[in-house]
Amino acid sequence: MARAEQAESVAYRVIVVGGHTRSIGKTQLVCDLIAALPEAQFIAGKITQYGHGVCAQNGEHCGCAPDEHSSAFNWETAASSGTDSARFLVAGARRAFWLRTKQGYLAEGMPLLRKALREAGNENNNSLNLIIESNSLLQFLKPSVYLAVLDPDKQDFKPTAQSFLDRADVFVLRHDLDDAAQSWQQIPPKLLHAKQAFLQKEHETVPEPLLSLVRRALSQSPAVRI
Repeated sequence: MARAEQAESVAYRVIVVGGHTRSIGKTQLVCDLIAALPEAQFIAGKITQYGHGVCAQNGEHCGCAPDEHSSAFNWETAASSGTDSARFLVAGARRAFWLRTKQGYLAEGMPLLRKALREAGNENNNSLNLIIESNSLLQFLKPSVYLAVLDPDKQDFKPTAQSFLDRADVFVLRHDLDDAAQSWQQIPPKLLHAKQAFLQKEHETVPEPLLSLVRRALSQSPAVRI
């Protein structure tokens, strides 16, 4: 196998944390898992897709042409920066990153992610445990575990999250699921109750059965290719 092909063939253990909308504690769950599993030595990251007219370079309105740049990748260098990736470092991640792309351009960002992870693995003795906050990453891989954060108190349900809901290994609930049928009429109740679910309200520790599930995934041979 050629050197380039060997580089592309790196396999990882990948924990993906997604959810149906904003402000439901997805980033917090990533931090909770990093802190609860220090032996994993996670490389942690967040993937964000921005809509039309929003800069993929810095996540803010910048007035640049829509096609000037489609994606940007950065390693977090300061735990005090206040970003979500900085929170990952504070929680204990070995390294943390933020990948931003224009809406629908994640495929263009994947080579940036692949290259950065390969280089990080070389620098850190092949760090193979990844935890990534994203729904859209599921378009490109089947993770070791996909945790879907759900909050029945939040009515918004993004179409992308809905399309991946049946792929969740477990649901992590911020409130009891009983009111979900009223909040999410577009989601079949049968699907909501078909998955194992763990209730973890704000500021509560990660339930031990959920930690056990993630530990089992991390004990397996790396098999996910970015």
